[in-house]
Amino acid sequence: MTTRLRRAIENREFVITAEVAPPKGGNPAQMLAMARLLKDKVHGVNVTDGSRAVMRMASIAASTLLLQNGVEPIFQMACRDRNVIGLQADLMGAHALGLRNVLALTGDPVKAGDHKKAKAVFDLESVRLLKLITKLNDGQDFNGKKLPDGELDLFAGGAVDPQLKSWYTIESRFAKKVESGAKFFQSQMITDFVRFEEFMERVAAQHNVPVLAGIFLLKSAKNARFINRCVPGAQIPDGIIERLDHAENPLEEGIKIAAEQVKIAKNLCQGVHLMAVKREDLIPKVLELAETSITVKSEPVLI
Repeated sequence: MTTRLRRAIENREFVITAEVAPPKGGNPAQMLAMARLLKDKVHGVNVTDGSRAVMRMASIAASTLLLQNGVEPIFQMACRDRNVIGLQADLMGAHALGLRNVLALTGDPVKAGDHKKAKAVFDLESVRLLKLITKLNDGQDFNGKKLPDGELDLFAGGAVDPQLKSWYTIESRFAKKVESGAKFFQSQMITDFVRFEEFMERVAAQHNVPVLAGIFLLKSAKNARFINRCVPGAQIPDGIIERLDHAENPLEEGIKIAAEQVKIAKNLCQGVHLMAVKREDLIPKVLELAETSITVKSEPVLI
């Protein structure tokens, strides 16, 4: 199965993805309402997997609900919560349910979340998870034994943080993920586009794999300060915070800032990954203001 996301990447189109969080409970109505608004605006919708180690509905279950509603999902998989048996079982199950796009993640530490006494697993981390997905796609399990009931066909991506201080760490992890099977990258939130441009020239240019710049919708100066204080690695500049602080309508200003960042990214990389926590309904407005739209509108295939 060739997904909308995969076709766009292989055709070297400007790729747009967005992100939704699964419900914290049994009712997916809000998540589905937000996802439907994105259906013809993006190539794929990421469904987070215990982001920030906060308990929510399983990404695979939530992604299946999106697929059933005609929205192409990208299910995230974090190594924190599963041993290698569980990882393989979930990957096979996701494939059987018709899911194809996956973002391989190590996972945030348990201490960052809402169940601090939970036990972290970390049998694998993101690079080894990508290697595992490649093996399963080749019809082998973790131990190299043939899968008797058929290989998988997962389109795997990785995460990258271009704003890490160590260039060696960025270059090394990026190269290892490409070698392990990553077909695309979604970045953490980008706030320093000078640094991002340097990353694109110094690191990404060495590999023929698309990078989607992470764009975060800031709702207010208070929201920006909270992110700087509580999200590891976040570095929202004072200038942006002051701009939000002095705006007559901070939310509208945040939309303008996000749209400006999308326009910058269009000149630097092959796509954007939009994050608007609890206001995913505003992502189409950001894209409209940025004069950016998808060029492929084929529907995901249901099986």
